[in-house]
Amino acid sequence: MTPNVKKYLEATKQPKKSVTTKTGLKRKVQKRTKRPTSKILVRLEQNPIISPRPENKWETWQTFNPGVISLDNKVHFLYRAIGEDGISRFGYAVSNDGFIIDNRLPYPVYEHKLGKQIRNFNIYSFFSGGSFGGSEDPRLVRVDEESVLYVTYTACDNGLRVALTSIKVDDFLNNKWKWRPPVLISPPDEIHKNWLIFPEKINNKYVILHSIKPTIQIEYVDSLEFDDNDYINSFHGGAPRKRCWDKWLRGAGAPPLKTKEGWLLFYHAMDNDWSKYKVGAMLLDLNDPTKILYRSKNPVLVPEEPYENNGYKPGVVYVSGAVVKDGDLLVYYGCSDNYISVAYAPLEEFLEALKKETRPKLKLKTLKKKYDVN
Repeated sequence: MTPNVKKYLEATKQPKKSVTTKTGLKRKVQKRTKRPTSKILVRLEQNPIISPRPENKWETWQTFNPGVISLDNKVHFLYRAIGEDGISRFGYAVSNDGFIIDNRLPYPVYEHKLGKQIRNFNIYSFFSGGSFGGSEDPRLVRVDEESVLYVTYTACDNGLRVALTSIKVDDFLNNKWKWRPPVLISPPDEIHKNWLIFPEKINNKYVILHSIKPTIQIEYVDSLEFDDNDYINSFHGGAPRKRCWDKWLRGAGAPPLKTKEGWLLFYHAMDNDWSKYKVGAMLLDLNDPTKILYRSKNPVLVPEEPYENNGYKPGVVYVSGAVVKDGDLLVYYGCSDNYISVAYAPLEEFLEALKKETRPKLKLKTLKKKYDVN
């Protein structure tokens, strides 16, 4: 457990109060909030950690669904934002400890250029988060310590397609937003979202997960340099799962995290209540990630808090970024398509809970230090 997490847990101690013992004597006792165990993920009480800023016209309406990456012992955010013109863009923020936002740029750092025909109402993108077009839901990844960061995202470009762009690590860290021109890697005239790149090659191939229904579908490629008409064929469909909470599978969440137990993959699903998105977790085989080793019998994240049920899409929790920092699993998610929050737990204990197929129950924690809501 990191010093930061210990500090947060220390801060959750209740003030001392007087109680009367059986002997009639009064003494001071202190009720302690339980620390995270193998059955508990922890929500930060100061959630959300990123909210819309009215002073920035490009992010006045919504800020949600971040891609995240850990570099130089900091957590970097590439988050989706929608402003007054209804276009979805990406903003940038950074946190030293993974909880408090230390810096957040006042301007967008990435925009998917739209054709003239897209500037009109786009029904696909409107129902996909409330924008009239642009770039949605970035997934940020570095493969095998390469000097490049890759981003897959949903491009609202005559429909909903998966786009791929990249940026040099040094440029990213120095806020030099020299993005490689994006290429669309899903076929035209088809709707695709939630494609992820693994942070490590398998058998010397780049690994792209492009569907989880009816099975885990993986594409192995020699290079991430796609030609304009070089597409990955994908299928998302099949019958609903039976007698389980994740009856209707929606898509993958954050890029997989490599653990000793397998690739940790978060995903989104619904039961018969289609108004609620819930999050599950899987462990995939390290050498063949089409094989599911463990799968949560219950959701690991459900919309329970007010900020998860009051927004553009009430009842939606959407994990799009996760990192391991000093042994702790930090999970970042969009709330009701309006805000960004974080939940966390010791990684080893979370994996034990997942293997035992127990349900991690989310509890509120608080920070002792002064917190400036962003």
